[in-house]
Amino acid sequence: MTAEALRTRLVHVLKEKGLRRLPEPIQLASGEWSRDFIDGKEALADAADLELACAAIVGAVRARAIEFDAVGGLTLGADALAVGAAIAARCAWFFVRKEPKSRGTRRLIEGARIEAGWRVLLVEDVITTGGSILKAYDAVRETGAEVVAASTLVDRADVAAREFEQRRVPYFPMATYADLGIEPVGKGSSAATEPRAHR
Repeated sequence: MTAEALRTRLVHVLKEKGLRRLPEPIQLASGEWSRDFIDGKEALADAADLELACAAIVGAVRARAIEFDAVGGLTLGADALAVGAAIAARCAWFFVRKEPKSRGTRRLIEGARIEAGWRVLLVEDVITTGGSILKAYDAVRETGAEVVAASTLVDRADVAAREFEQRRVPYFPMATYADLGIEPVGKGSSAATEPRAHR
């Protein structure tokens, strides 16, 4: 199956299993507000759906002749995708902690020991402003490794695409707000602010 065919199937799964229209706006992890909630983890809770998502990500990146030695991102949004994509690509996986471990090795990056010379694919489940995946980007760059591509299940805005373009990193969202038929989220959106928070 082609990379585009895999992506088309994945968009359907995300619509059916991960997208919910709520009666009132909720606050997202980015601080933005929306009535459209996308749960990437729930959408891919079935192993077959996770396998599809990881095959779509790896297929899209390799269709551009981009090779990588490891795949990972910021915990928790990247965890399942990192391991699944690593299996699909037969490469190493890693997680970036939100803070360095407070004991033992005090590592910020767990799993593969990323270092200079490694080529890395970053992943994330749902992106609004790109804060999580960009934090992972900075952590990987500090090791001396090169970020050769980045991918996400759903991009809810246009911010991350611009950020990666500035960094000259090819970016592969598997689904955008347009694909899912929802409004983009960002500063100046019409979503009302309500005092409730959610991921």
